[in-house]
This record gives sequence, structure tokens and C-alpha cells, in this order.
Amino acid sequence: MTRLQRLRLDHAPALLDFEQRNRAYFAASISDRGDHYFAHFTERHHELLAEQAAGLHHFHVLVDTDGEILGRVNLIDVANGAAELGYRIAERAAGRGLATRAVREVCTLARTEYGLATLRAITTLDNIGSRTVLARTGFGSTGELDLNGRPGLSFVRHLRAEPGEPSPS
Repeated sequence: MTRLQRLRLDHAPALLDFEQRNRAYFAASISDRGDHYFAHFTERHHELLAEQAAGLHHFHVLVDTDGEILGRVNLIDVANGAAELGYRIAERAAGRGLATRAVREVCTLARTEYGLATLRAITTLDNIGSRTVLARTGFGSTGELDLNGRPGLSFVRHLRAEPGEPSPS
């Protein structure tokens, strides 16, 4: 069983472990975070939490029953009722539907808790897993783009209440 949790200070050790264990796996489909990220992880973690507290971003981790982080689902650059969605799932947990479930949950949180109306996302053309998650969670393609020299697609999802779902406060 996994739980989606808002990023907290005490997630730091497990988050660093998640990023280190999966660095090569992630770098195969998205830009590598670079050595600086790992060398200055603690300071960066504090900066991200401060930005989250200011409402600039909403960071989440997907945690299993043992406290291991299996994924991240983030809403960044929050402004004017919109944000950009980003996510990554550990190699050992890929292909189990975790990303789809976590993205659905974050879409609900985006609307009901964070007051957002629109989410954007981007991915490379060759990242079939990410494209599948976006399609399954209601994102539609809005066009092609260049992602660091690789062909990609942009996506958007307009958030609406699902039947039986609470309305925003």
C-alpha cells in the first residue's frame, strides 16, 4: 500500500536515497539533476520547503508502508490558477499503475486543496510511460516542443469536479 504525502522536512533522507538509487534510470528519460543537486541536497530541500510554504509549488512523495519513497508528484510554478505537473516513479515500482494513481490524486488535490483550475505537463516523445499516464489521467496534447534537443509534447488538463467529489472550499 502506498500513500501520497505532502513533502516535509523529515522526508529528506528517504528522498535523497530515492534520487540516488534511481539517478541512472531517470537520466535515461529526463535531464539528470547533476552532481550539484546531490552535493547540496539538504540546502535545496530546505529551499523547496520554503517555496512550498510560500505557495509557489506543491511537492508530494509517494511512500510505501516501510517509509520508502517510491515516487514524486509535484506541481510547480503555481500562478493564476495553473501549475506544471511533474512526476517520477522508482525503477523498481514502475509499471504497477502507481504513477497513474498518484497523478489522479494530485489532480484532485490541485482542484480541491490548492484551488487550481489547469495543469500543464511536458514529456519527450519517446517516454511512452509518461505519455500513457497523462492520457489515462485526462491530459490532452497541445502540441510539439523541443526538450533539451529532444522532440517532446506539451499537455494540459482542465480540472473539474468528479461525481461525488467535494467542491473546493
